[in-house]
Amino acid sequence: MNYETLFSPFSIRHITFKNRIFSTGHMTRMTQDGLPTEQMLAYHEARARGGAGLIICEAARVHDSALSDSPAIDASTDRCIAPYTRMAQAVHHYGCKMFGQVSHSGRANDRRRGGLRDVPYSASATPDERFHNVPRQMSGEMIAEVVSAYGSAAKRLIVATLDGIEIPVSHGLLPAQFLNPRVNCRSDEYGGNLENRCRFVAEVIRCVRRVIGDESILGIRFSIDELEHGGLEKQESLALCEFLSKMPELDYFNVIAGSMAGLSGSVHVVPPMMIEHAYTAPLAHSLKEITDKPVFVAGRINHPQLAENILNSAQADMCGMTRALISDSQMPNKVHAGKVESVRLCIGCNQACIGHYHLGTSISCIQNPASGREQQLGRVRLVSKTKQILVVGAGPAGLKAAATAAERGHKVMLAEKSSKPGGQVNLAQMLPGRSEFGGLTENLLREAQEAGVDFQFNTEVNEAFVSQNNADSIILATGAIPNVPEIPGAETSQIVTAWEVLRGEVKVGSNVLVADWGADWVGLGLAELLTRNGSSVQLAVNGMMAGYNLQSYVRDQWLGTVFQLGVEIIPYSRLFGVDESTVYLQHTLNNEPVICENVDTVVLALGHKAEASLEEYARRSKIAFHMIGDCLSPRTAEEAVYEGMKIARAV
Repeated sequence: MNYETLFSPFSIRHITFKNRIFSTGHMTRMTQDGLPTEQMLAYHEARARGGAGLIICEAARVHDSALSDSPAIDASTDRCIAPYTRMAQAVHHYGCKMFGQVSHSGRANDRRRGGLRDVPYSASATPDERFHNVPRQMSGEMIAEVVSAYGSAAKRLIVATLDGIEIPVSHGLLPAQFLNPRVNCRSDEYGGNLENRCRFVAEVIRCVRRVIGDESILGIRFSIDELEHGGLEKQESLALCEFLSKMPELDYFNVIAGSMAGLSGSVHVVPPMMIEHAYTAPLAHSLKEITDKPVFVAGRINHPQLAENILNSAQADMCGMTRALISDSQMPNKVHAGKVESVRLCIGCNQACIGHYHLGTSISCIQNPASGREQQLGRVRLVSKTKQILVVGAGPAGLKAAATAAERGHKVMLAEKSSKPGGQVNLAQMLPGRSEFGGLTENLLREAQEAGVDFQFNTEVNEAFVSQNNADSIILATGAIPNVPEIPGAETSQIVTAWEVLRGEVKVGSNVLVADWGADWVGLGLAELLTRNGSSVQLAVNGMMAGYNLQSYVRDQWLGTVFQLGVEIIPYSRLFGVDESTVYLQHTLNNEPVICENVDTVVLALGHKAEASLEEYARRSKIAFHMIGDCLSPRTAEEAVYEGMKIARAV
C-alpha cells in the first residue's frame, strides 16, 4: 500500500493540511496554573516534527462556571495568549497546523474547588450517572454570558496564531446537554423542538465566527452515537448535524462516539483494545452522506492502513490517530518514507495515556516512555565508549533495555531461557479481547532487532555463561513467577495457577473459583475465559471491585462483559483455605468468613514473586549489574519498559 490518499493535502478555506493525519484534542495534564507548559509545548512539537498534518490542542475552559481543581487550560483571560503563541510557533515550524478547543463541560464534570463540590450548570437540572451531579439550570442571562465567553476564548487562541477553533459538542458536554431532549427539559426558546435545542450551539458557532473572522477554520466535534442510557442516538445526532450543517459559519464536523454522562458511554472517550478498530468510521460515513462539509473521524484508528482505507472509501476526509501518535510520534514520517514496518503501533491498553490522566499525572505510553517526557527523554545520546552488555530475560524490560543500549552504540547480547520473547505478555494476549497486547512484544522485539541486538534463546544464564561472555555490565530482567502461598487444605482440592490455565497445562472443572489478589487483568480475564469455555465462575477479589487496579474504561467495559456472561463477583475477599469442594474466604474489612460450596477447581491469581536467582552471584562478582522490571519488584509492563529504557541510557 502506498498511502497516497493519507498523504495527500487537504484544504479548508485558505488553509491546507499537508496530510490527512491529525491528533485530536485530548487532555494531557501538562498545565500549570491554568496555562500550557513547556512540557506541553515539547509534547505537541514532537508530533509536529513527526509529520502530523494537524494538531488540535486540548479543551480550554471558557468560563468560570467550567473551571475546577482539575488541571485544564483556562482561556477565560488573556494570560493564555503567550503560551499558546509559543506552542503554535513550535508546531508551525514543521509545517503542521494547530487548532484549539474551547469548551464547557456543564454537568459532565467532577466539579470541585478546594475539595468542595462547586455548582455545576446545565441546560436543565437533569442529574447524570457518572459524576452524580444535580446541576443548576442556566438562566437566559447566564446562557448569553457563556456564549460570549466562547467567543472571547476563541479570539484569544486566534490572536495566539492558531489556525482554527474546534468546539466540542461531543461526549455529553454542555452543548450536547442542550441538544439532548432527555437532558434539556426547558420550556423557553432553548428547549423543546430541534431548532430550539440547537439554539445554544448555533449561537456559540455564530459568536465564535464573528470574533475569529473569515480566515480561521471553525469546526465542531460531535458524538454521533453517545452509546449511553438516555444519550443521543445515531438518528437523533444525524438530524441535529443536518440542521447545523446549514450554517455557513461552520467549516467541518469531527466525528466520535460516547458520552461522559455515564460509565458505559465514557468507555468510548478513549476506547480500549476490546473495542473494534475504526468502529466510528461508519458513523462518520453516515454524516458524510447528508452534508457537503468536510468530516473528520477518530476512534481506534491505530494503523495507517486503517486510515487509508477510511479515506479511500470516502467515509471521512481526515483521520484522528491520537494514541498512534502518542505511541510513535514519528509514525507519519515513517509511513511516508515507506517504513511502515518500523511503526510502533498503539495497542489500545489505555494504561499510560488516559490511565495516567486519571491517576493525576501527565500522559505517556507504556511502549514509549519518552512520550510526554520529551524534555527529559527526547534524545538518545550515543556512547563515547562501547561496552559489552548482557541482558538476561526477554520480557518487556529486557527487550527495551537491550534495544536502547544497542541504539546508544553498545554491543548487546540478550539471553532468554525460553524459546521466544515476551514474558508474561505471552500469557496476557491469550485472554479474550487482549490479543492486541501481544503487539507490545512485537514492537519491542523489532526495535531490538533493528538496533542490532544479539539474541540467544533457549539459553539458561548461570555463572559460567556470564564468565564466558566477558560482559562489562549485566542487566537482570528475569521477571517473576506465580505466587503460590501455603493454603490450608490444599491437598484436598484441585488448586492451579493462572499460568497453568493459560498455558493449557491443566483442565479445570465445571465450577471454578478464581482467587484474584491483584484486582487487575488476570482475574477478570480468567473469569471471562473460563466462563466462555463452559465453566461456572466465581471471582473472589481482594479489593473493592474486580479490575480495581485497571484503567477505568478498560475495567468498566470488562465488568459489563463478565456480568452478561454470568460471572459472580465476590469483592473484599481473601483466600483463607479449602476443604475438598468448599472454599473458605475472609472478608477483608472484618475477617468474617465467606464460604463457597461445590467448587471443583480453585485458580490462583495471587500476584507474583520476583525471580532474581542471579542477583547473589551478580553482587559477588566485580561486574556492574542492574535489576529492572519484575525481578526487582513485580509490577506492570509499564514500569518494566520504563526501567529498561532508563537503565540502558545510564550504562
